[in-house]
Amino acid sequence: MKLMKKALITLLLLFVAFGVFSAVAPASVSYAAEETTATEETEEAEAAEDNSTAGKAIAAAISIGIAAGLGTLGMGLCVGKAAEGIARQPEAEGKIRTTMILGIVFIETAVLYALVVSILIIFVL
Repeated sequence: MKLMKKALITLLLLFVAFGVFSAVAPASVSYAAEETTATEETEEAEAAEDNSTAGKAIAAAISIGIAAGLGTLGMGLCVGKAAEGIARQPEAEGKIRTTMILGIVFIETAVLYALVVSILIIFVL
């Protein structure tokens, strides 16, 4: 149980760090002289677009990575506990298996929602 608490605290800190990083990243504004040429403006626009694309890719990768990792942990715990339950009460195997599969379906649905959100981050935002 201590390992689970440490993992959750670590993930929470990662979320906070990523939130701070993404809040600070777009603030790369240059306060240079107002006299810039058109080519300099287009170069700055391209650089800003590259930064936003990289930020989107990082956000999508982190979101689907965390969702897949936690989903895997949840499924592993679910299958392990189901195996323990079947070992203790073999006569309840059908009910335990049905409940386990239903739980795994819900976990997988949450991971698929994270995948959809990641795709939306990349292509829509």
